[in-house]
Amino acid sequence: MPIQELQLRAIRENSHEITGAQGDYHPLVDLVGDRRLVLIGEATHGTHEFYHTRAQLTRRLIEERGFSAVAAEADWPDAYRVNRYVVGRGKDRDAAEALDDFRRFPAWMWRNSDVLAFVSWLREYNDSLPKSARTTGFYGMDLYSFHSSSRAVLDYLEKVDPEAARRARYRYGCFEQFGEDIQAYGYAANLGLTKHCEDEVVAQLIEMTRRAADLASRDGRLDPDEFFTAEQNARVVKNAEQYYRAMFSGRISSWNLRDRHMAETLDQLIAHLGPPGKIVVWAHNSHLGDAHATEMGRQGEWNVGHLVREKYGSEAVSIGFTTYTGSVTAASNWDGPAEQKRVQPGLHGSFEALFHATRMPKFIVIPGTSDRVSGILSEEQLERAIGVIYLPHSERVSHYFRARLADQFDAVIHLDETQALQPLEITSKREQGGEVPETYPWAV
Repeated sequence: MPIQELQLRAIRENSHEITGAQGDYHPLVDLVGDRRLVLIGEATHGTHEFYHTRAQLTRRLIEERGFSAVAAEADWPDAYRVNRYVVGRGKDRDAAEALDDFRRFPAWMWRNSDVLAFVSWLREYNDSLPKSARTTGFYGMDLYSFHSSSRAVLDYLEKVDPEAARRARYRYGCFEQFGEDIQAYGYAANLGLTKHCEDEVVAQLIEMTRRAADLASRDGRLDPDEFFTAEQNARVVKNAEQYYRAMFSGRISSWNLRDRHMAETLDQLIAHLGPPGKIVVWAHNSHLGDAHATEMGRQGEWNVGHLVREKYGSEAVSIGFTTYTGSVTAASNWDGPAEQKRVQPGLHGSFEALFHATRMPKFIVIPGTSDRVSGILSEEQLERAIGVIYLPHSERVSHYFRARLADQFDAVIHLDETQALQPLEITSKREQGGEVPETYPWAV
């Protein structure tokens, strides 16, 4: 029997087919067990089945395993509006309104029908709990909200300590000459054309952290999480300042800073939620699969998946997605409209092509349950990553990288043919409020 047929047979015999049955995801729920962190990726930012399946699995983890937070590859202020809605403390009338701050390109990442359905369900689930029960929140991990986060810090301090607000306004005034253009600041500071503002943003975060107990107790009428939210916004400002300076000095350094910020946000959430807190993380495969198992890792890149494994070890589990063909929602350029694009069949020599050759339309493979499968998926092959921009004509160069899938993820869900997700709107507002588009400039 040819070698590849032996490999395909091993994968078929050691995988779990997804048939639409109630028990389809039992193997993944069992794999999670009592772990505190579950990282669930996506091979694109625009595939309905990825978002829908991830939401279905997350629902089971919340209901059956006691997970109390979802942390998404989204900006903190935008996601926190959703959090206030799902825990019943916001002013929004419905889930669509709660998602309204996700307006910058690519708005479809979070303003789509699948996220809308999950947010609606999460509000209903939280409302059904006894009053004394812990609700499940929704948080953002990314750092593109420099201006909205700095405004949020000032708004909070104005309510609890106007003198502290005056100091914060003075510190953040370091960026004033650049108006809303934070990229211009990063460019000028990187070239030494202007004073950088690192000391100011660090000092602001240090002051808030040192005064945590005092500030948090200033006004009992405030949301009980309001200080934590404000402190996290100050952390976003600090890390974003460093990120925008690094953006013009090299790809790897800025990527690493962004993913370290997301990992640091998870650390803060775990500390805030306390020992019972368990978090499901939603982000692209590129962030959640261990970078050490990819060619990017050999170039010095790290990511959330690597940092989480390094710190939390067996307390974390990572789940990736792959697809062979179908359609995807993506743009052709930055700030472009959402388009439904045809996904090219997976290239020869890719994991996508290997899984397609099994002739199983949908399945779950957990490499650690079979030495044979683990060996097959530990051999380096091509893997596809589609972000918010998809350029089929240059796919090999722009959307493929080499990886060892069994070392990258603890489990993989393969959905052979998938469909584009449905955005709530086709277009996004252009850099609203001076913020940089989500995922810029790496598309994932």
